[in-house]
Amino acid sequence: MHDLSLVQKIAIWIVPVLLGITVHEVAHGWIARKLGDDTAFMLGRLTLNPLKHVDPMGTILIPGMLLLLQTGFIFGYAKPVPINWKKLRQPKRDMALVAVAGPVSNLLMAVGWALLLRLGLLLGDNGLALVYMGVAGITINAILMVLNLLPLPPLDGGRVLTGLLPGPWAYQFSRIEPYGFFILIGLLVTGILGMILWPLISFFMSMMVPVSGLSAQKFQLLLLVLMGN
Repeated sequence: MHDLSLVQKIAIWIVPVLLGITVHEVAHGWIARKLGDDTAFMLGRLTLNPLKHVDPMGTILIPGMLLLLQTGFIFGYAKPVPINWKKLRQPKRDMALVAVAGPVSNLLMAVGWALLLRLGLLLGDNGLALVYMGVAGITINAILMVLNLLPLPPLDGGRVLTGLLPGPWAYQFSRIEPYGFFILIGLLVTGILGMILWPLISFFMSMMVPVSGLSAQKFQLLLLVLMGN
């Protein structure tokens, strides 16, 4: 296990974080286009160019501050892709499909990072950067997937639940959306959010560890190094 400087940690995290949030948003727009809404495509948002998706607060400031403060927790978000539900063929059902596309993309990226990590192990010392980046990629995508599946509007899980509920219930539930961000912050500050999410995040990461070729103990040690502990 190697000690890493702050610059090295930032260099390792930046690609997984940018890809995690960028592909997540592109997945929403791509599925929306398949279901009849080309709004994101017309606005140039179906691109992996991170500059098209960067939110100064959620993509740069929040992840950067969490890393600098060594909080042991890192996440971020991009500018949401615009979705015009009126263009969707079956708006209620299709909005749920559009919403779930983001977390599914994070699942697939976590698997991809686990395979890259395995490749890094095969390369020995020459693959050390891939190993660390693989640990970071699995972690950030696990966090993004689980967090976004929380059944709270405007998170993806809230939109999926809205699509599954009967009409009147869906309408009442969707009225929570203007307050969803404040509820999320309240859960975070009180520690309730961590109590809910971390067991799920840890379980998901434990599913990825065998794919990566690392032992669970080694994965945890490398993650501790990346998080500054």
